[in-house]
Amino acid sequence: MNRRTRKGLILGGTLLLGGLGLLLNRKKQSDAADRLPTNSTAPAHSFKKAIRETVWVQTEVDSDNDGRHDFVKVEIIRPKATADGLQVPVIYNMSPYNTEIPYPKYYNVDEKHGGPRPAFTEKYHYDAYFVKRGYAIVNASSIGSKGSDGCPTIGDRQEILAATAVVDWLNGRASAVDEKQRPVQADWTTGKTGMIGLSYEGTIPNGAALEGVKGLETIVPIGAISNWYDYYRANGAVVAPGGYQGDDADRLARGVLTREDADVCKPCIEQMVHDQDRASGSYNDFWDARNYLKDMSTIKASVFVVHGLNDMNVKRKQFAQWWEGLKAHDVPRKLWLHQGGHIDPKKNGGKSWIQTLHRWFDYWLYDIDNGIMDEPQVTVQREDGSWVHESNWPHEHAEARTFYLNEAGLSEEALGETDASMALVDDPYKKPEKLIKNPDKKMKHRLAYVMPTLTETMRLSGFPRLKIEASVDEPTARLTALLVDYGPKEPVIVTRGWMDLGHVHSLSKPEALDSDQTYTFSWDMEPHDYVFQKGHQIGLVLMSSDKDYTIRPVERAEITVYCGKSQIELPLAKHQ
Repeated sequence: MNRRTRKGLILGGTLLLGGLGLLLNRKKQSDAADRLPTNSTAPAHSFKKAIRETVWVQTEVDSDNDGRHDFVKVEIIRPKATADGLQVPVIYNMSPYNTEIPYPKYYNVDEKHGGPRPAFTEKYHYDAYFVKRGYAIVNASSIGSKGSDGCPTIGDRQEILAATAVVDWLNGRASAVDEKQRPVQADWTTGKTGMIGLSYEGTIPNGAALEGVKGLETIVPIGAISNWYDYYRANGAVVAPGGYQGDDADRLARGVLTREDADVCKPCIEQMVHDQDRASGSYNDFWDARNYLKDMSTIKASVFVVHGLNDMNVKRKQFAQWWEGLKAHDVPRKLWLHQGGHIDPKKNGGKSWIQTLHRWFDYWLYDIDNGIMDEPQVTVQREDGSWVHESNWPHEHAEARTFYLNEAGLSEEALGETDASMALVDDPYKKPEKLIKNPDKKMKHRLAYVMPTLTETMRLSGFPRLKIEASVDEPTARLTALLVDYGPKEPVIVTRGWMDLGHVHSLSKPEALDSDQTYTFSWDMEPHDYVFQKGHQIGLVLMSSDKDYTIRPVERAEITVYCGKSQIELPLAKHQ
C-alpha cells in the first residue's frame, strides 16, 4: 500500500521525487546527474549518519546439537531515513570470515606439512556505495563463526537454512532479538533481498537460491562454489584448491570455527573427517549433500555469476557447470568473466563493474527498468584487458574438435599404428612448469603432444575433454593433463585436469587396476575461455601427480599411453 511521509511519496518502498531515483533534494539530484544515469538510484543518503544495529536471528537448525535452535549474528547498516518510515531493499552477505581466521595445519600430501596459512580477510564489501543509494546492508556471521551459535558444516543444508533464516526475518517470517534479548522486527525494509559474496561468501547464496525462499530476489555469487566435491576432489582424485595444498572440508571447518566454546563442535568436525573420505576421494553422501547442481529447478531468484578466468582456488568448473544449470532451467541470469584470479572484480573491472552491479540491483530490488536484462548476457575480459559482450557462454561458434595423440604430436586424424604406446613414470616433485618445456624432447616423467603451428587465431571456449587409453603398473595412480600454449616466449599452462585412475568405472566405487589390462580413462579438464594467437602451437602434456594440487604418493607408478586410441576434444572457434 502506498503511503505518504514527510520525505516524499513511497511507492512499493522506493522514495521518489520528480519521478527519478532516491533523491531527498534537488541539489543532490543535480550533483548525481553528472555521474549516474537518470534511471538509477542516486547517492542521496549519508553513510556516516546511517543507522547501525546488531540483532541475532533465530534459525530452524541446531547444528551444534545442544537442543536449541542456533542464532546467527546480523549487523545492519541502513539509511537514516528508514527511521522516518522509508522502506528499502537489502543487499545481504553471509560470511564465516567476519573475524581473524587462524587456519590449522593442512594434511600431509607427502611427508611434510604445507603449514598454516592466513585467512582471506581483505575487505571488499560495498557498504558505503549502496547505503548512500538507498539500500540497507546486512552482514551476517555464519553458524559456528564469531557471534553466532552452531557449528560450521561447510555447505550443507543446515548452513544454507541458517542463511535463509535472515531473509525470512527480513520478510517477517522469523524472529530476532537485540543484545538485551528484546524482540526486533525489520519494519524498515521492503523485504526484497539480494545476496552477494566472494568465495565461501558467494557459495552460500548459491545454496540459498535452491531453497526458493520468498524475498530472495537475486544473488551475485563471485568466485563461488556450485559443488563442494569439485572444490576438494576431481574425478576421484584428492585435489587441493590452488595455493592451499593439503586443505579439505574439515580443515576449513576448523579454520572458520571462531565462536565461543568452540569445543562443542569437536564431534561435528570429527564426523566430517570420517565422512569426507579423504582416503578414497570418492563421491558419497557427504559430498552429495553439498552438491547444488542436483536440482536447480527450485531456483526463483535471478543470478549474476561472476568468476575469474585465472581462478585456481575456486576453479572455473564451478561457474561453468552452474551456468549450464541456470541455462537448462531458464533462470534469469548474467555472466561476468574477468582476467583476475580469486578476487572481487572491482579490482580490475573498475567503474564498468560497479555500474553494472548497481544497475543489476536496481533492476531486481527496486524494479527500475534500466534495460540491463535486454543487453547481452555475457561479458568477457580478454587477455589484453578489453571487454567483449556476447549472447552466451561458451561462445556460440565454439565447435568441439577432436585431436588424436600420436608420436608426431596432435592431429585431427589418427596416424600410425593404433597400438603404438609411450610411457611416463610418476615423480610428484617435478614442477609442471619445467615439464612442459621442450615438448619435442623425450622426458621420463611426462608425455608431450603438440599441434602444428596455428595459421589463424583460435579461441578455446568451454570444457576440454580427454579420452586416454592406458595401462598402469600400480593398483591406482593419478593422471594429470595440462593444456599448453607454446609461443615465442615461455610456454603457458592454459588449463589442467586430474583423474584418479582407480575411479575408471565409478566416481563412488574405486577399484584396483590390473596391470595387464588396458583401460579407457575419460574426464573433463577445467573449462576456460582463452585465445591462442596465430603462430602459436597448442600442446597437451600428460604426467601423473601434480605437485601443487594432488596427493604426492610414495609409489612411482608407470603409465603406458596408447597414442592412436587416445584423444582430446577442444571447443574451438576462430577468433576475430
